[in-house]
Amino acid sequence: MTRVVDLVVSPADAADPARVREVAEEACGWNAGEARGVRIQKRSIDARARDVRIQLRVEVSREEDLPEISVARPTLEDVSKKPSVIVVGCGPAGLFAALRSIELGLRPIVLDRGKDVRARRRDLAAITQQGIVDPDSNYCFGEGGAGTYSDGKLYTRSSKRGDVAGVLKTLVGFGASPDIMVDAHPHIGTNKLPEIITAMREAIIGAGGEVRFESRVDDIVVKEGAVAGVVLANGQEVPGTRLILATGHSARDIFSLLERKGIRIEQKDFALGIRIEHPQSVIDGIRYHATTRDPLLPPASYNAVEQVDGLGVYSFCMCPGGIIAPCATAPGEVVTNGWSPSKRNNPFANSGIVVEVRLPKDPRTPLAGVEYQRKVERAAFVAGGETQVAPAQRLVDFTKGRLSSDLPDCSYPPGIKSFRVDELLPKDISSRLQGGLRAFGNKMKGYFTNDAVVVAVESRTSSPVRIPRDDERLEHPDVRGLFPSGEGAGYAGGIVSAAMDGVRCAEKCAALYPA
Repeated sequence: MTRVVDLVVSPADAADPARVREVAEEACGWNAGEARGVRIQKRSIDARARDVRIQLRVEVSREEDLPEISVARPTLEDVSKKPSVIVVGCGPAGLFAALRSIELGLRPIVLDRGKDVRARRRDLAAITQQGIVDPDSNYCFGEGGAGTYSDGKLYTRSSKRGDVAGVLKTLVGFGASPDIMVDAHPHIGTNKLPEIITAMREAIIGAGGEVRFESRVDDIVVKEGAVAGVVLANGQEVPGTRLILATGHSARDIFSLLERKGIRIEQKDFALGIRIEHPQSVIDGIRYHATTRDPLLPPASYNAVEQVDGLGVYSFCMCPGGIIAPCATAPGEVVTNGWSPSKRNNPFANSGIVVEVRLPKDPRTPLAGVEYQRKVERAAFVAGGETQVAPAQRLVDFTKGRLSSDLPDCSYPPGIKSFRVDELLPKDISSRLQGGLRAFGNKMKGYFTNDAVVVAVESRTSSPVRIPRDDERLEHPDVRGLFPSGEGAGYAGGIVSAAMDGVRCAEKCAALYPA
């Protein structure tokens, strides 16, 4: 007999398998020692009350052992002689599209403008230490996409659009901890993602697919309304009639290319703001109601949202125990994001705090959002001294519109410079951020403090462009064989949702243009 029970226990009990077994037996009405197997299915933290509790969903069996979750790596058949599908982009949408294409009997040719996951590190070091931005290899471009070196958070609300569990199982099969299938807010960590991404690439190549780095696509060949291939920056043409376009939210050159070629794109709402950093101890105190965090609890995170003057102000990509990263994709701009290692053991907590941006829609200017982002990013670059140093302001000073006489320690590696960030941002963004941050402080005692620092600018929360596609076919309505996918196409927001979208596009591509 197997039963599933929901338990609410202390952090100490949750960390003790014997105690979990005892509580589960009690919940089932069984005698002590009667449970032969116990397996945790879901785990989350309930910090609403002063006494922090752990919520567990537990599977219990009298008849059999229940081993820990184990997932085998997918077995992929050889597709070296099969028809090809071109996949542009090696982020989660592209990687999962490639893996699913192999399962469906197509040979993926994955093209990425950046470098492999290891080689990227040298270019990231150049941004951090020297302020040198390689427009093809940076935090956004390269193997694994933006998520590889930006945390690996796997929480998504997009379950209706795909198989979340399937994506998590695939990641576990390629080396992620099985905990991601249990935790309510799963997280891999930037330090562990490279090995997983490398294993996925090796599996694609091992099955007869191709993965080509430093292969930027500069043109899409369209003949008689259908995809005929792509042209790389070196002039080489890669022929093909199936194209999954998964280039990410920062591939502005692809948006411009599509516009020039008359391939329809649309302006999309997005969000823009700042990245804010607190000492992790402050966030722990707010969330766990204690001056010292219980070592059995992870560094605390938060989620905040407020309506200010008719638009949403909300937290984005919150990174407990994290680091603010320089994420520019071109010289002359400053862009921030955040990431955490798997242990989340850095002394700071950072989060994007952003405002919805709803520009007037004009089909004649589909790149208006891109230009809006670019203008603010360039202003941040100038304000920081025309380096990757970021303009910054203490939190209370930001809300009161005054220059900070000094700045606290900050995790942002290139460094920060005191500046009126409230004046750097567009006025409607700045005023809403000020109102939102004050409201967050009213809800989270201790949040509104000058020990926190506002760092500009957080501008790449999502794509400001949508590449249209048919709702059923997932194919561009004007170009046969073109499947826009993932964040860059405007259909995802994060690793898991992008991966699911890549899978869906691969399935539609294979169904419409079978091997």
